[in-house]
Amino acid sequence: MAILVTGGLGYIGSHTVVELLNDGFEVVIVDDLSNSERFILKNIEEITGKKPFFYPFDLRRRELLTQVFDAHKIEGCINFAASKAVGESQVKPVDYYENNLFTLINILQEFKERGISNFIFSSSCTVYGQAETMPIDENTPLKVPESVYGRTKQMGEQILTDFAKAYGRRISLLRYFNPIGAHPSGILGELPIGVPNNLVPYVMQTAAGIREKLNIWGDDYDTEDGTPVRDYIYVVDLAKAHVKALKKLMQSPDETVIDIFNLGTGKGVSVLEVVKAFETANDVKVPYKICARREGDITIAYANADKAEKELHWKSETPLEESLRTVWKWQMYLESQTV
Repeated sequence: MAILVTGGLGYIGSHTVVELLNDGFEVVIVDDLSNSERFILKNIEEITGKKPFFYPFDLRRRELLTQVFDAHKIEGCINFAASKAVGESQVKPVDYYENNLFTLINILQEFKERGISNFIFSSSCTVYGQAETMPIDENTPLKVPESVYGRTKQMGEQILTDFAKAYGRRISLLRYFNPIGAHPSGILGELPIGVPNNLVPYVMQTAAGIREKLNIWGDDYDTEDGTPVRDYIYVVDLAKAHVKALKKLMQSPDETVIDIFNLGTGKGVSVLEVVKAFETANDVKVPYKICARREGDITIAYANADKAEKELHWKSETPLEESLRTVWKWQMYLESQTV
């Protein structure tokens, strides 16, 4: 029996693969390497002492996906395969709809034809849009998200909900807030291709001198310091939640299960506060400049994750500065590999 992890060499995917292997699962990775690197596979093996199966292809190629299901006894899937940059999604909407939805549908076709259940979807707090009240819990009404990326996540959730109801399957929709940090070993972390779209990798590269200045997209939001507020969750904490959610599905006696969990810390932190915390944690300076607001961004979002604590026996426990120290350790590792 094996767990299929799509996008398993990506940022959150690779950390989740580590947690799955450490927990005794057999793991099959499919990743097209469009936003990841092959050396991550070696580093996963170095951390865990175990080697997952790996197939480098695009999930839109259904015939290759079928071969993977033929070769392995898949009993569940954690789906990370998606394009994920908010800004990019606004200028490449068709690409985002195709990549984020067609790949999901192809996997579900295999699940449907083979009678497989236990599907975990990598979703996002963007499905709430700009919520009216904070913190955001799972009963907060969904809105049409500001970004195309967010809309693909909301559509993916609906596809999976319809799938579970129609075919009697078990699914879990995990709505992340803002993952940050790197593995404590320092050899796994976020590896953006080109200019980073997420805050912390840009902070890291600016501190390292790769970028001249950090662009802060707006300081006129209705927040204490004028910069957007988010809920920053340590990626290893987040990865562990996937294992707990998977076990819950696999142990459920019910045929149809539709679980929804917010995964966050429950605390909002502004962009400027993250910058200052990074400087303090790593004794470095991060020069920045204020730019115009970025299309698709919301003002404030942070989680109520009580449901995950109650039902999954999980909560985020890693402090912000500790998470940011692992980021700098990851940057030092990357620099050592280019020498």
